[in-house]
Amino acid sequence: MDAALLIDFGSTYTKLTAVDLENEEILATAKDLTTVQTDIMIGFENAFEKLKEKINLNKVNFVEKLACSSAAGGLKMVAIGLVPELTAEAAKRAALGAGARILDVYSFELTNFEIEEIIDKKPDIILLAGGTDGGNKDCIIHNAKLIAKYIKNVPIVVAGNKNAQDEISDIFNKYNIYYKITENVMPKLNQINVEPARKVIREIFMEKIVEAKGMKRAEKFINGILMPTPAAVLKAAKILADGTDKEEGIGELIVVDIGGATTDVHSIASGEPSKAGVTLKGLPEPYAKRTVEGDLGMRVSAVSLLETAGIKRISKFIPNSKYDIEERCKFLQSNISFVPKNEEDLEFDESLGMVATEIVMERHVGTIECLYTPLGTIYSQVGKDLLNVKYLIGTGGVIVHSKNPKKILSTGKFNPAFPNYLKPVNPEILVDREYILSAMGLLAEKYPDKALRIIKKYIVRV
Repeated sequence: MDAALLIDFGSTYTKLTAVDLENEEILATAKDLTTVQTDIMIGFENAFEKLKEKINLNKVNFVEKLACSSAAGGLKMVAIGLVPELTAEAAKRAALGAGARILDVYSFELTNFEIEEIIDKKPDIILLAGGTDGGNKDCIIHNAKLIAKYIKNVPIVVAGNKNAQDEISDIFNKYNIYYKITENVMPKLNQINVEPARKVIREIFMEKIVEAKGMKRAEKFINGILMPTPAAVLKAAKILADGTDKEEGIGELIVVDIGGATTDVHSIASGEPSKAGVTLKGLPEPYAKRTVEGDLGMRVSAVSLLETAGIKRISKFIPNSKYDIEERCKFLQSNISFVPKNEEDLEFDESLGMVATEIVMERHVGTIECLYTPLGTIYSQVGKDLLNVKYLIGTGGVIVHSKNPKKILSTGKFNPAFPNYLKPVNPEILVDREYILSAMGLLAEKYPDKALRIIKKYIVRV
């Protein structure tokens, strides 16, 4: 039997998914703790032993071994632009869509203090943008000079004013900086162009970052680390929404991915105003949009989730818990591999999942503001209108293992008490019960039709 072995070297767990390519079925899944601090292959081999207990490897021929990774902190990036609301914001969106975790965003001319900050943050890649084509180029050239002089051994993606490219090349060549130049993330005012930068970030991830993260040994066993894990989830979401040349997609959707360190949201939707007479403010939103909230997580970020939400907001979802909420969050953050052992543990985890979903959706969706003018009432929208999105899909351990994932995900729906948040009003709620979205994003690189049919088969309605 020809099969694919799909590997996700996650921040906490290394997850394996074996897929029967002929019958388009999941043969088995298995996981074990990621061991990037010692040898990444130890955790992989532990998970692989568990997989062998579920399938007869004598009957399986793995013709594909594909992997994604968010191990060792994932892909960490700094984005730099000229104006905060324009090129700096566009650079940030490009990096997020490539699957990166944003350490910080800088704008205008960098100072020596900011250069020291960037060095201390230890990014894997710096995305240098600034200026529309033909516009201001002094700022990006100033920033290129400072980076070349003080920051070594960090790959640079240059995606700014094309009229500054030649001079930046001369600067970086003189200082032996590793860099790649691509199209401007904002070639014209208010025109976003993030895909070329995303593609180059991914190329550097495969060329440079995989080795730096201690993943080289894994590369010898598999066909290659294809992308950061969040990029694989976004790929799966996009193919599920849009379909392929041969298979229909299901339409506009949102994926909420609650992890131990972060909570990600992916929306595949135009986000255009759903009501007449609404005007749009701010930058155009990407059709495939990803946001990451580093303060909302079930384990590594449990305390920051508490600090963000507050005790009152968490207790709203678990009023009769036996746990002291503050102490419990500290315990979970100190025990990142803790698995709920009883109903009380499970209920507490679910309450954190509900709060995380509620907040993360408030941050991801657009907002609408009502203004009263002499000419009458007008409405102004910032961000994406997701009121009519058809599907809300949940993934991540707390959702996958919950007995009532609908309860968790429903906190991400429209709330009449806060009508300015443009959350989906009546979406059908689906769950990635087999935890396969990142695996299917990988499979879609080579077998998009098969990946789409498998997602449709295994994503369940609740």
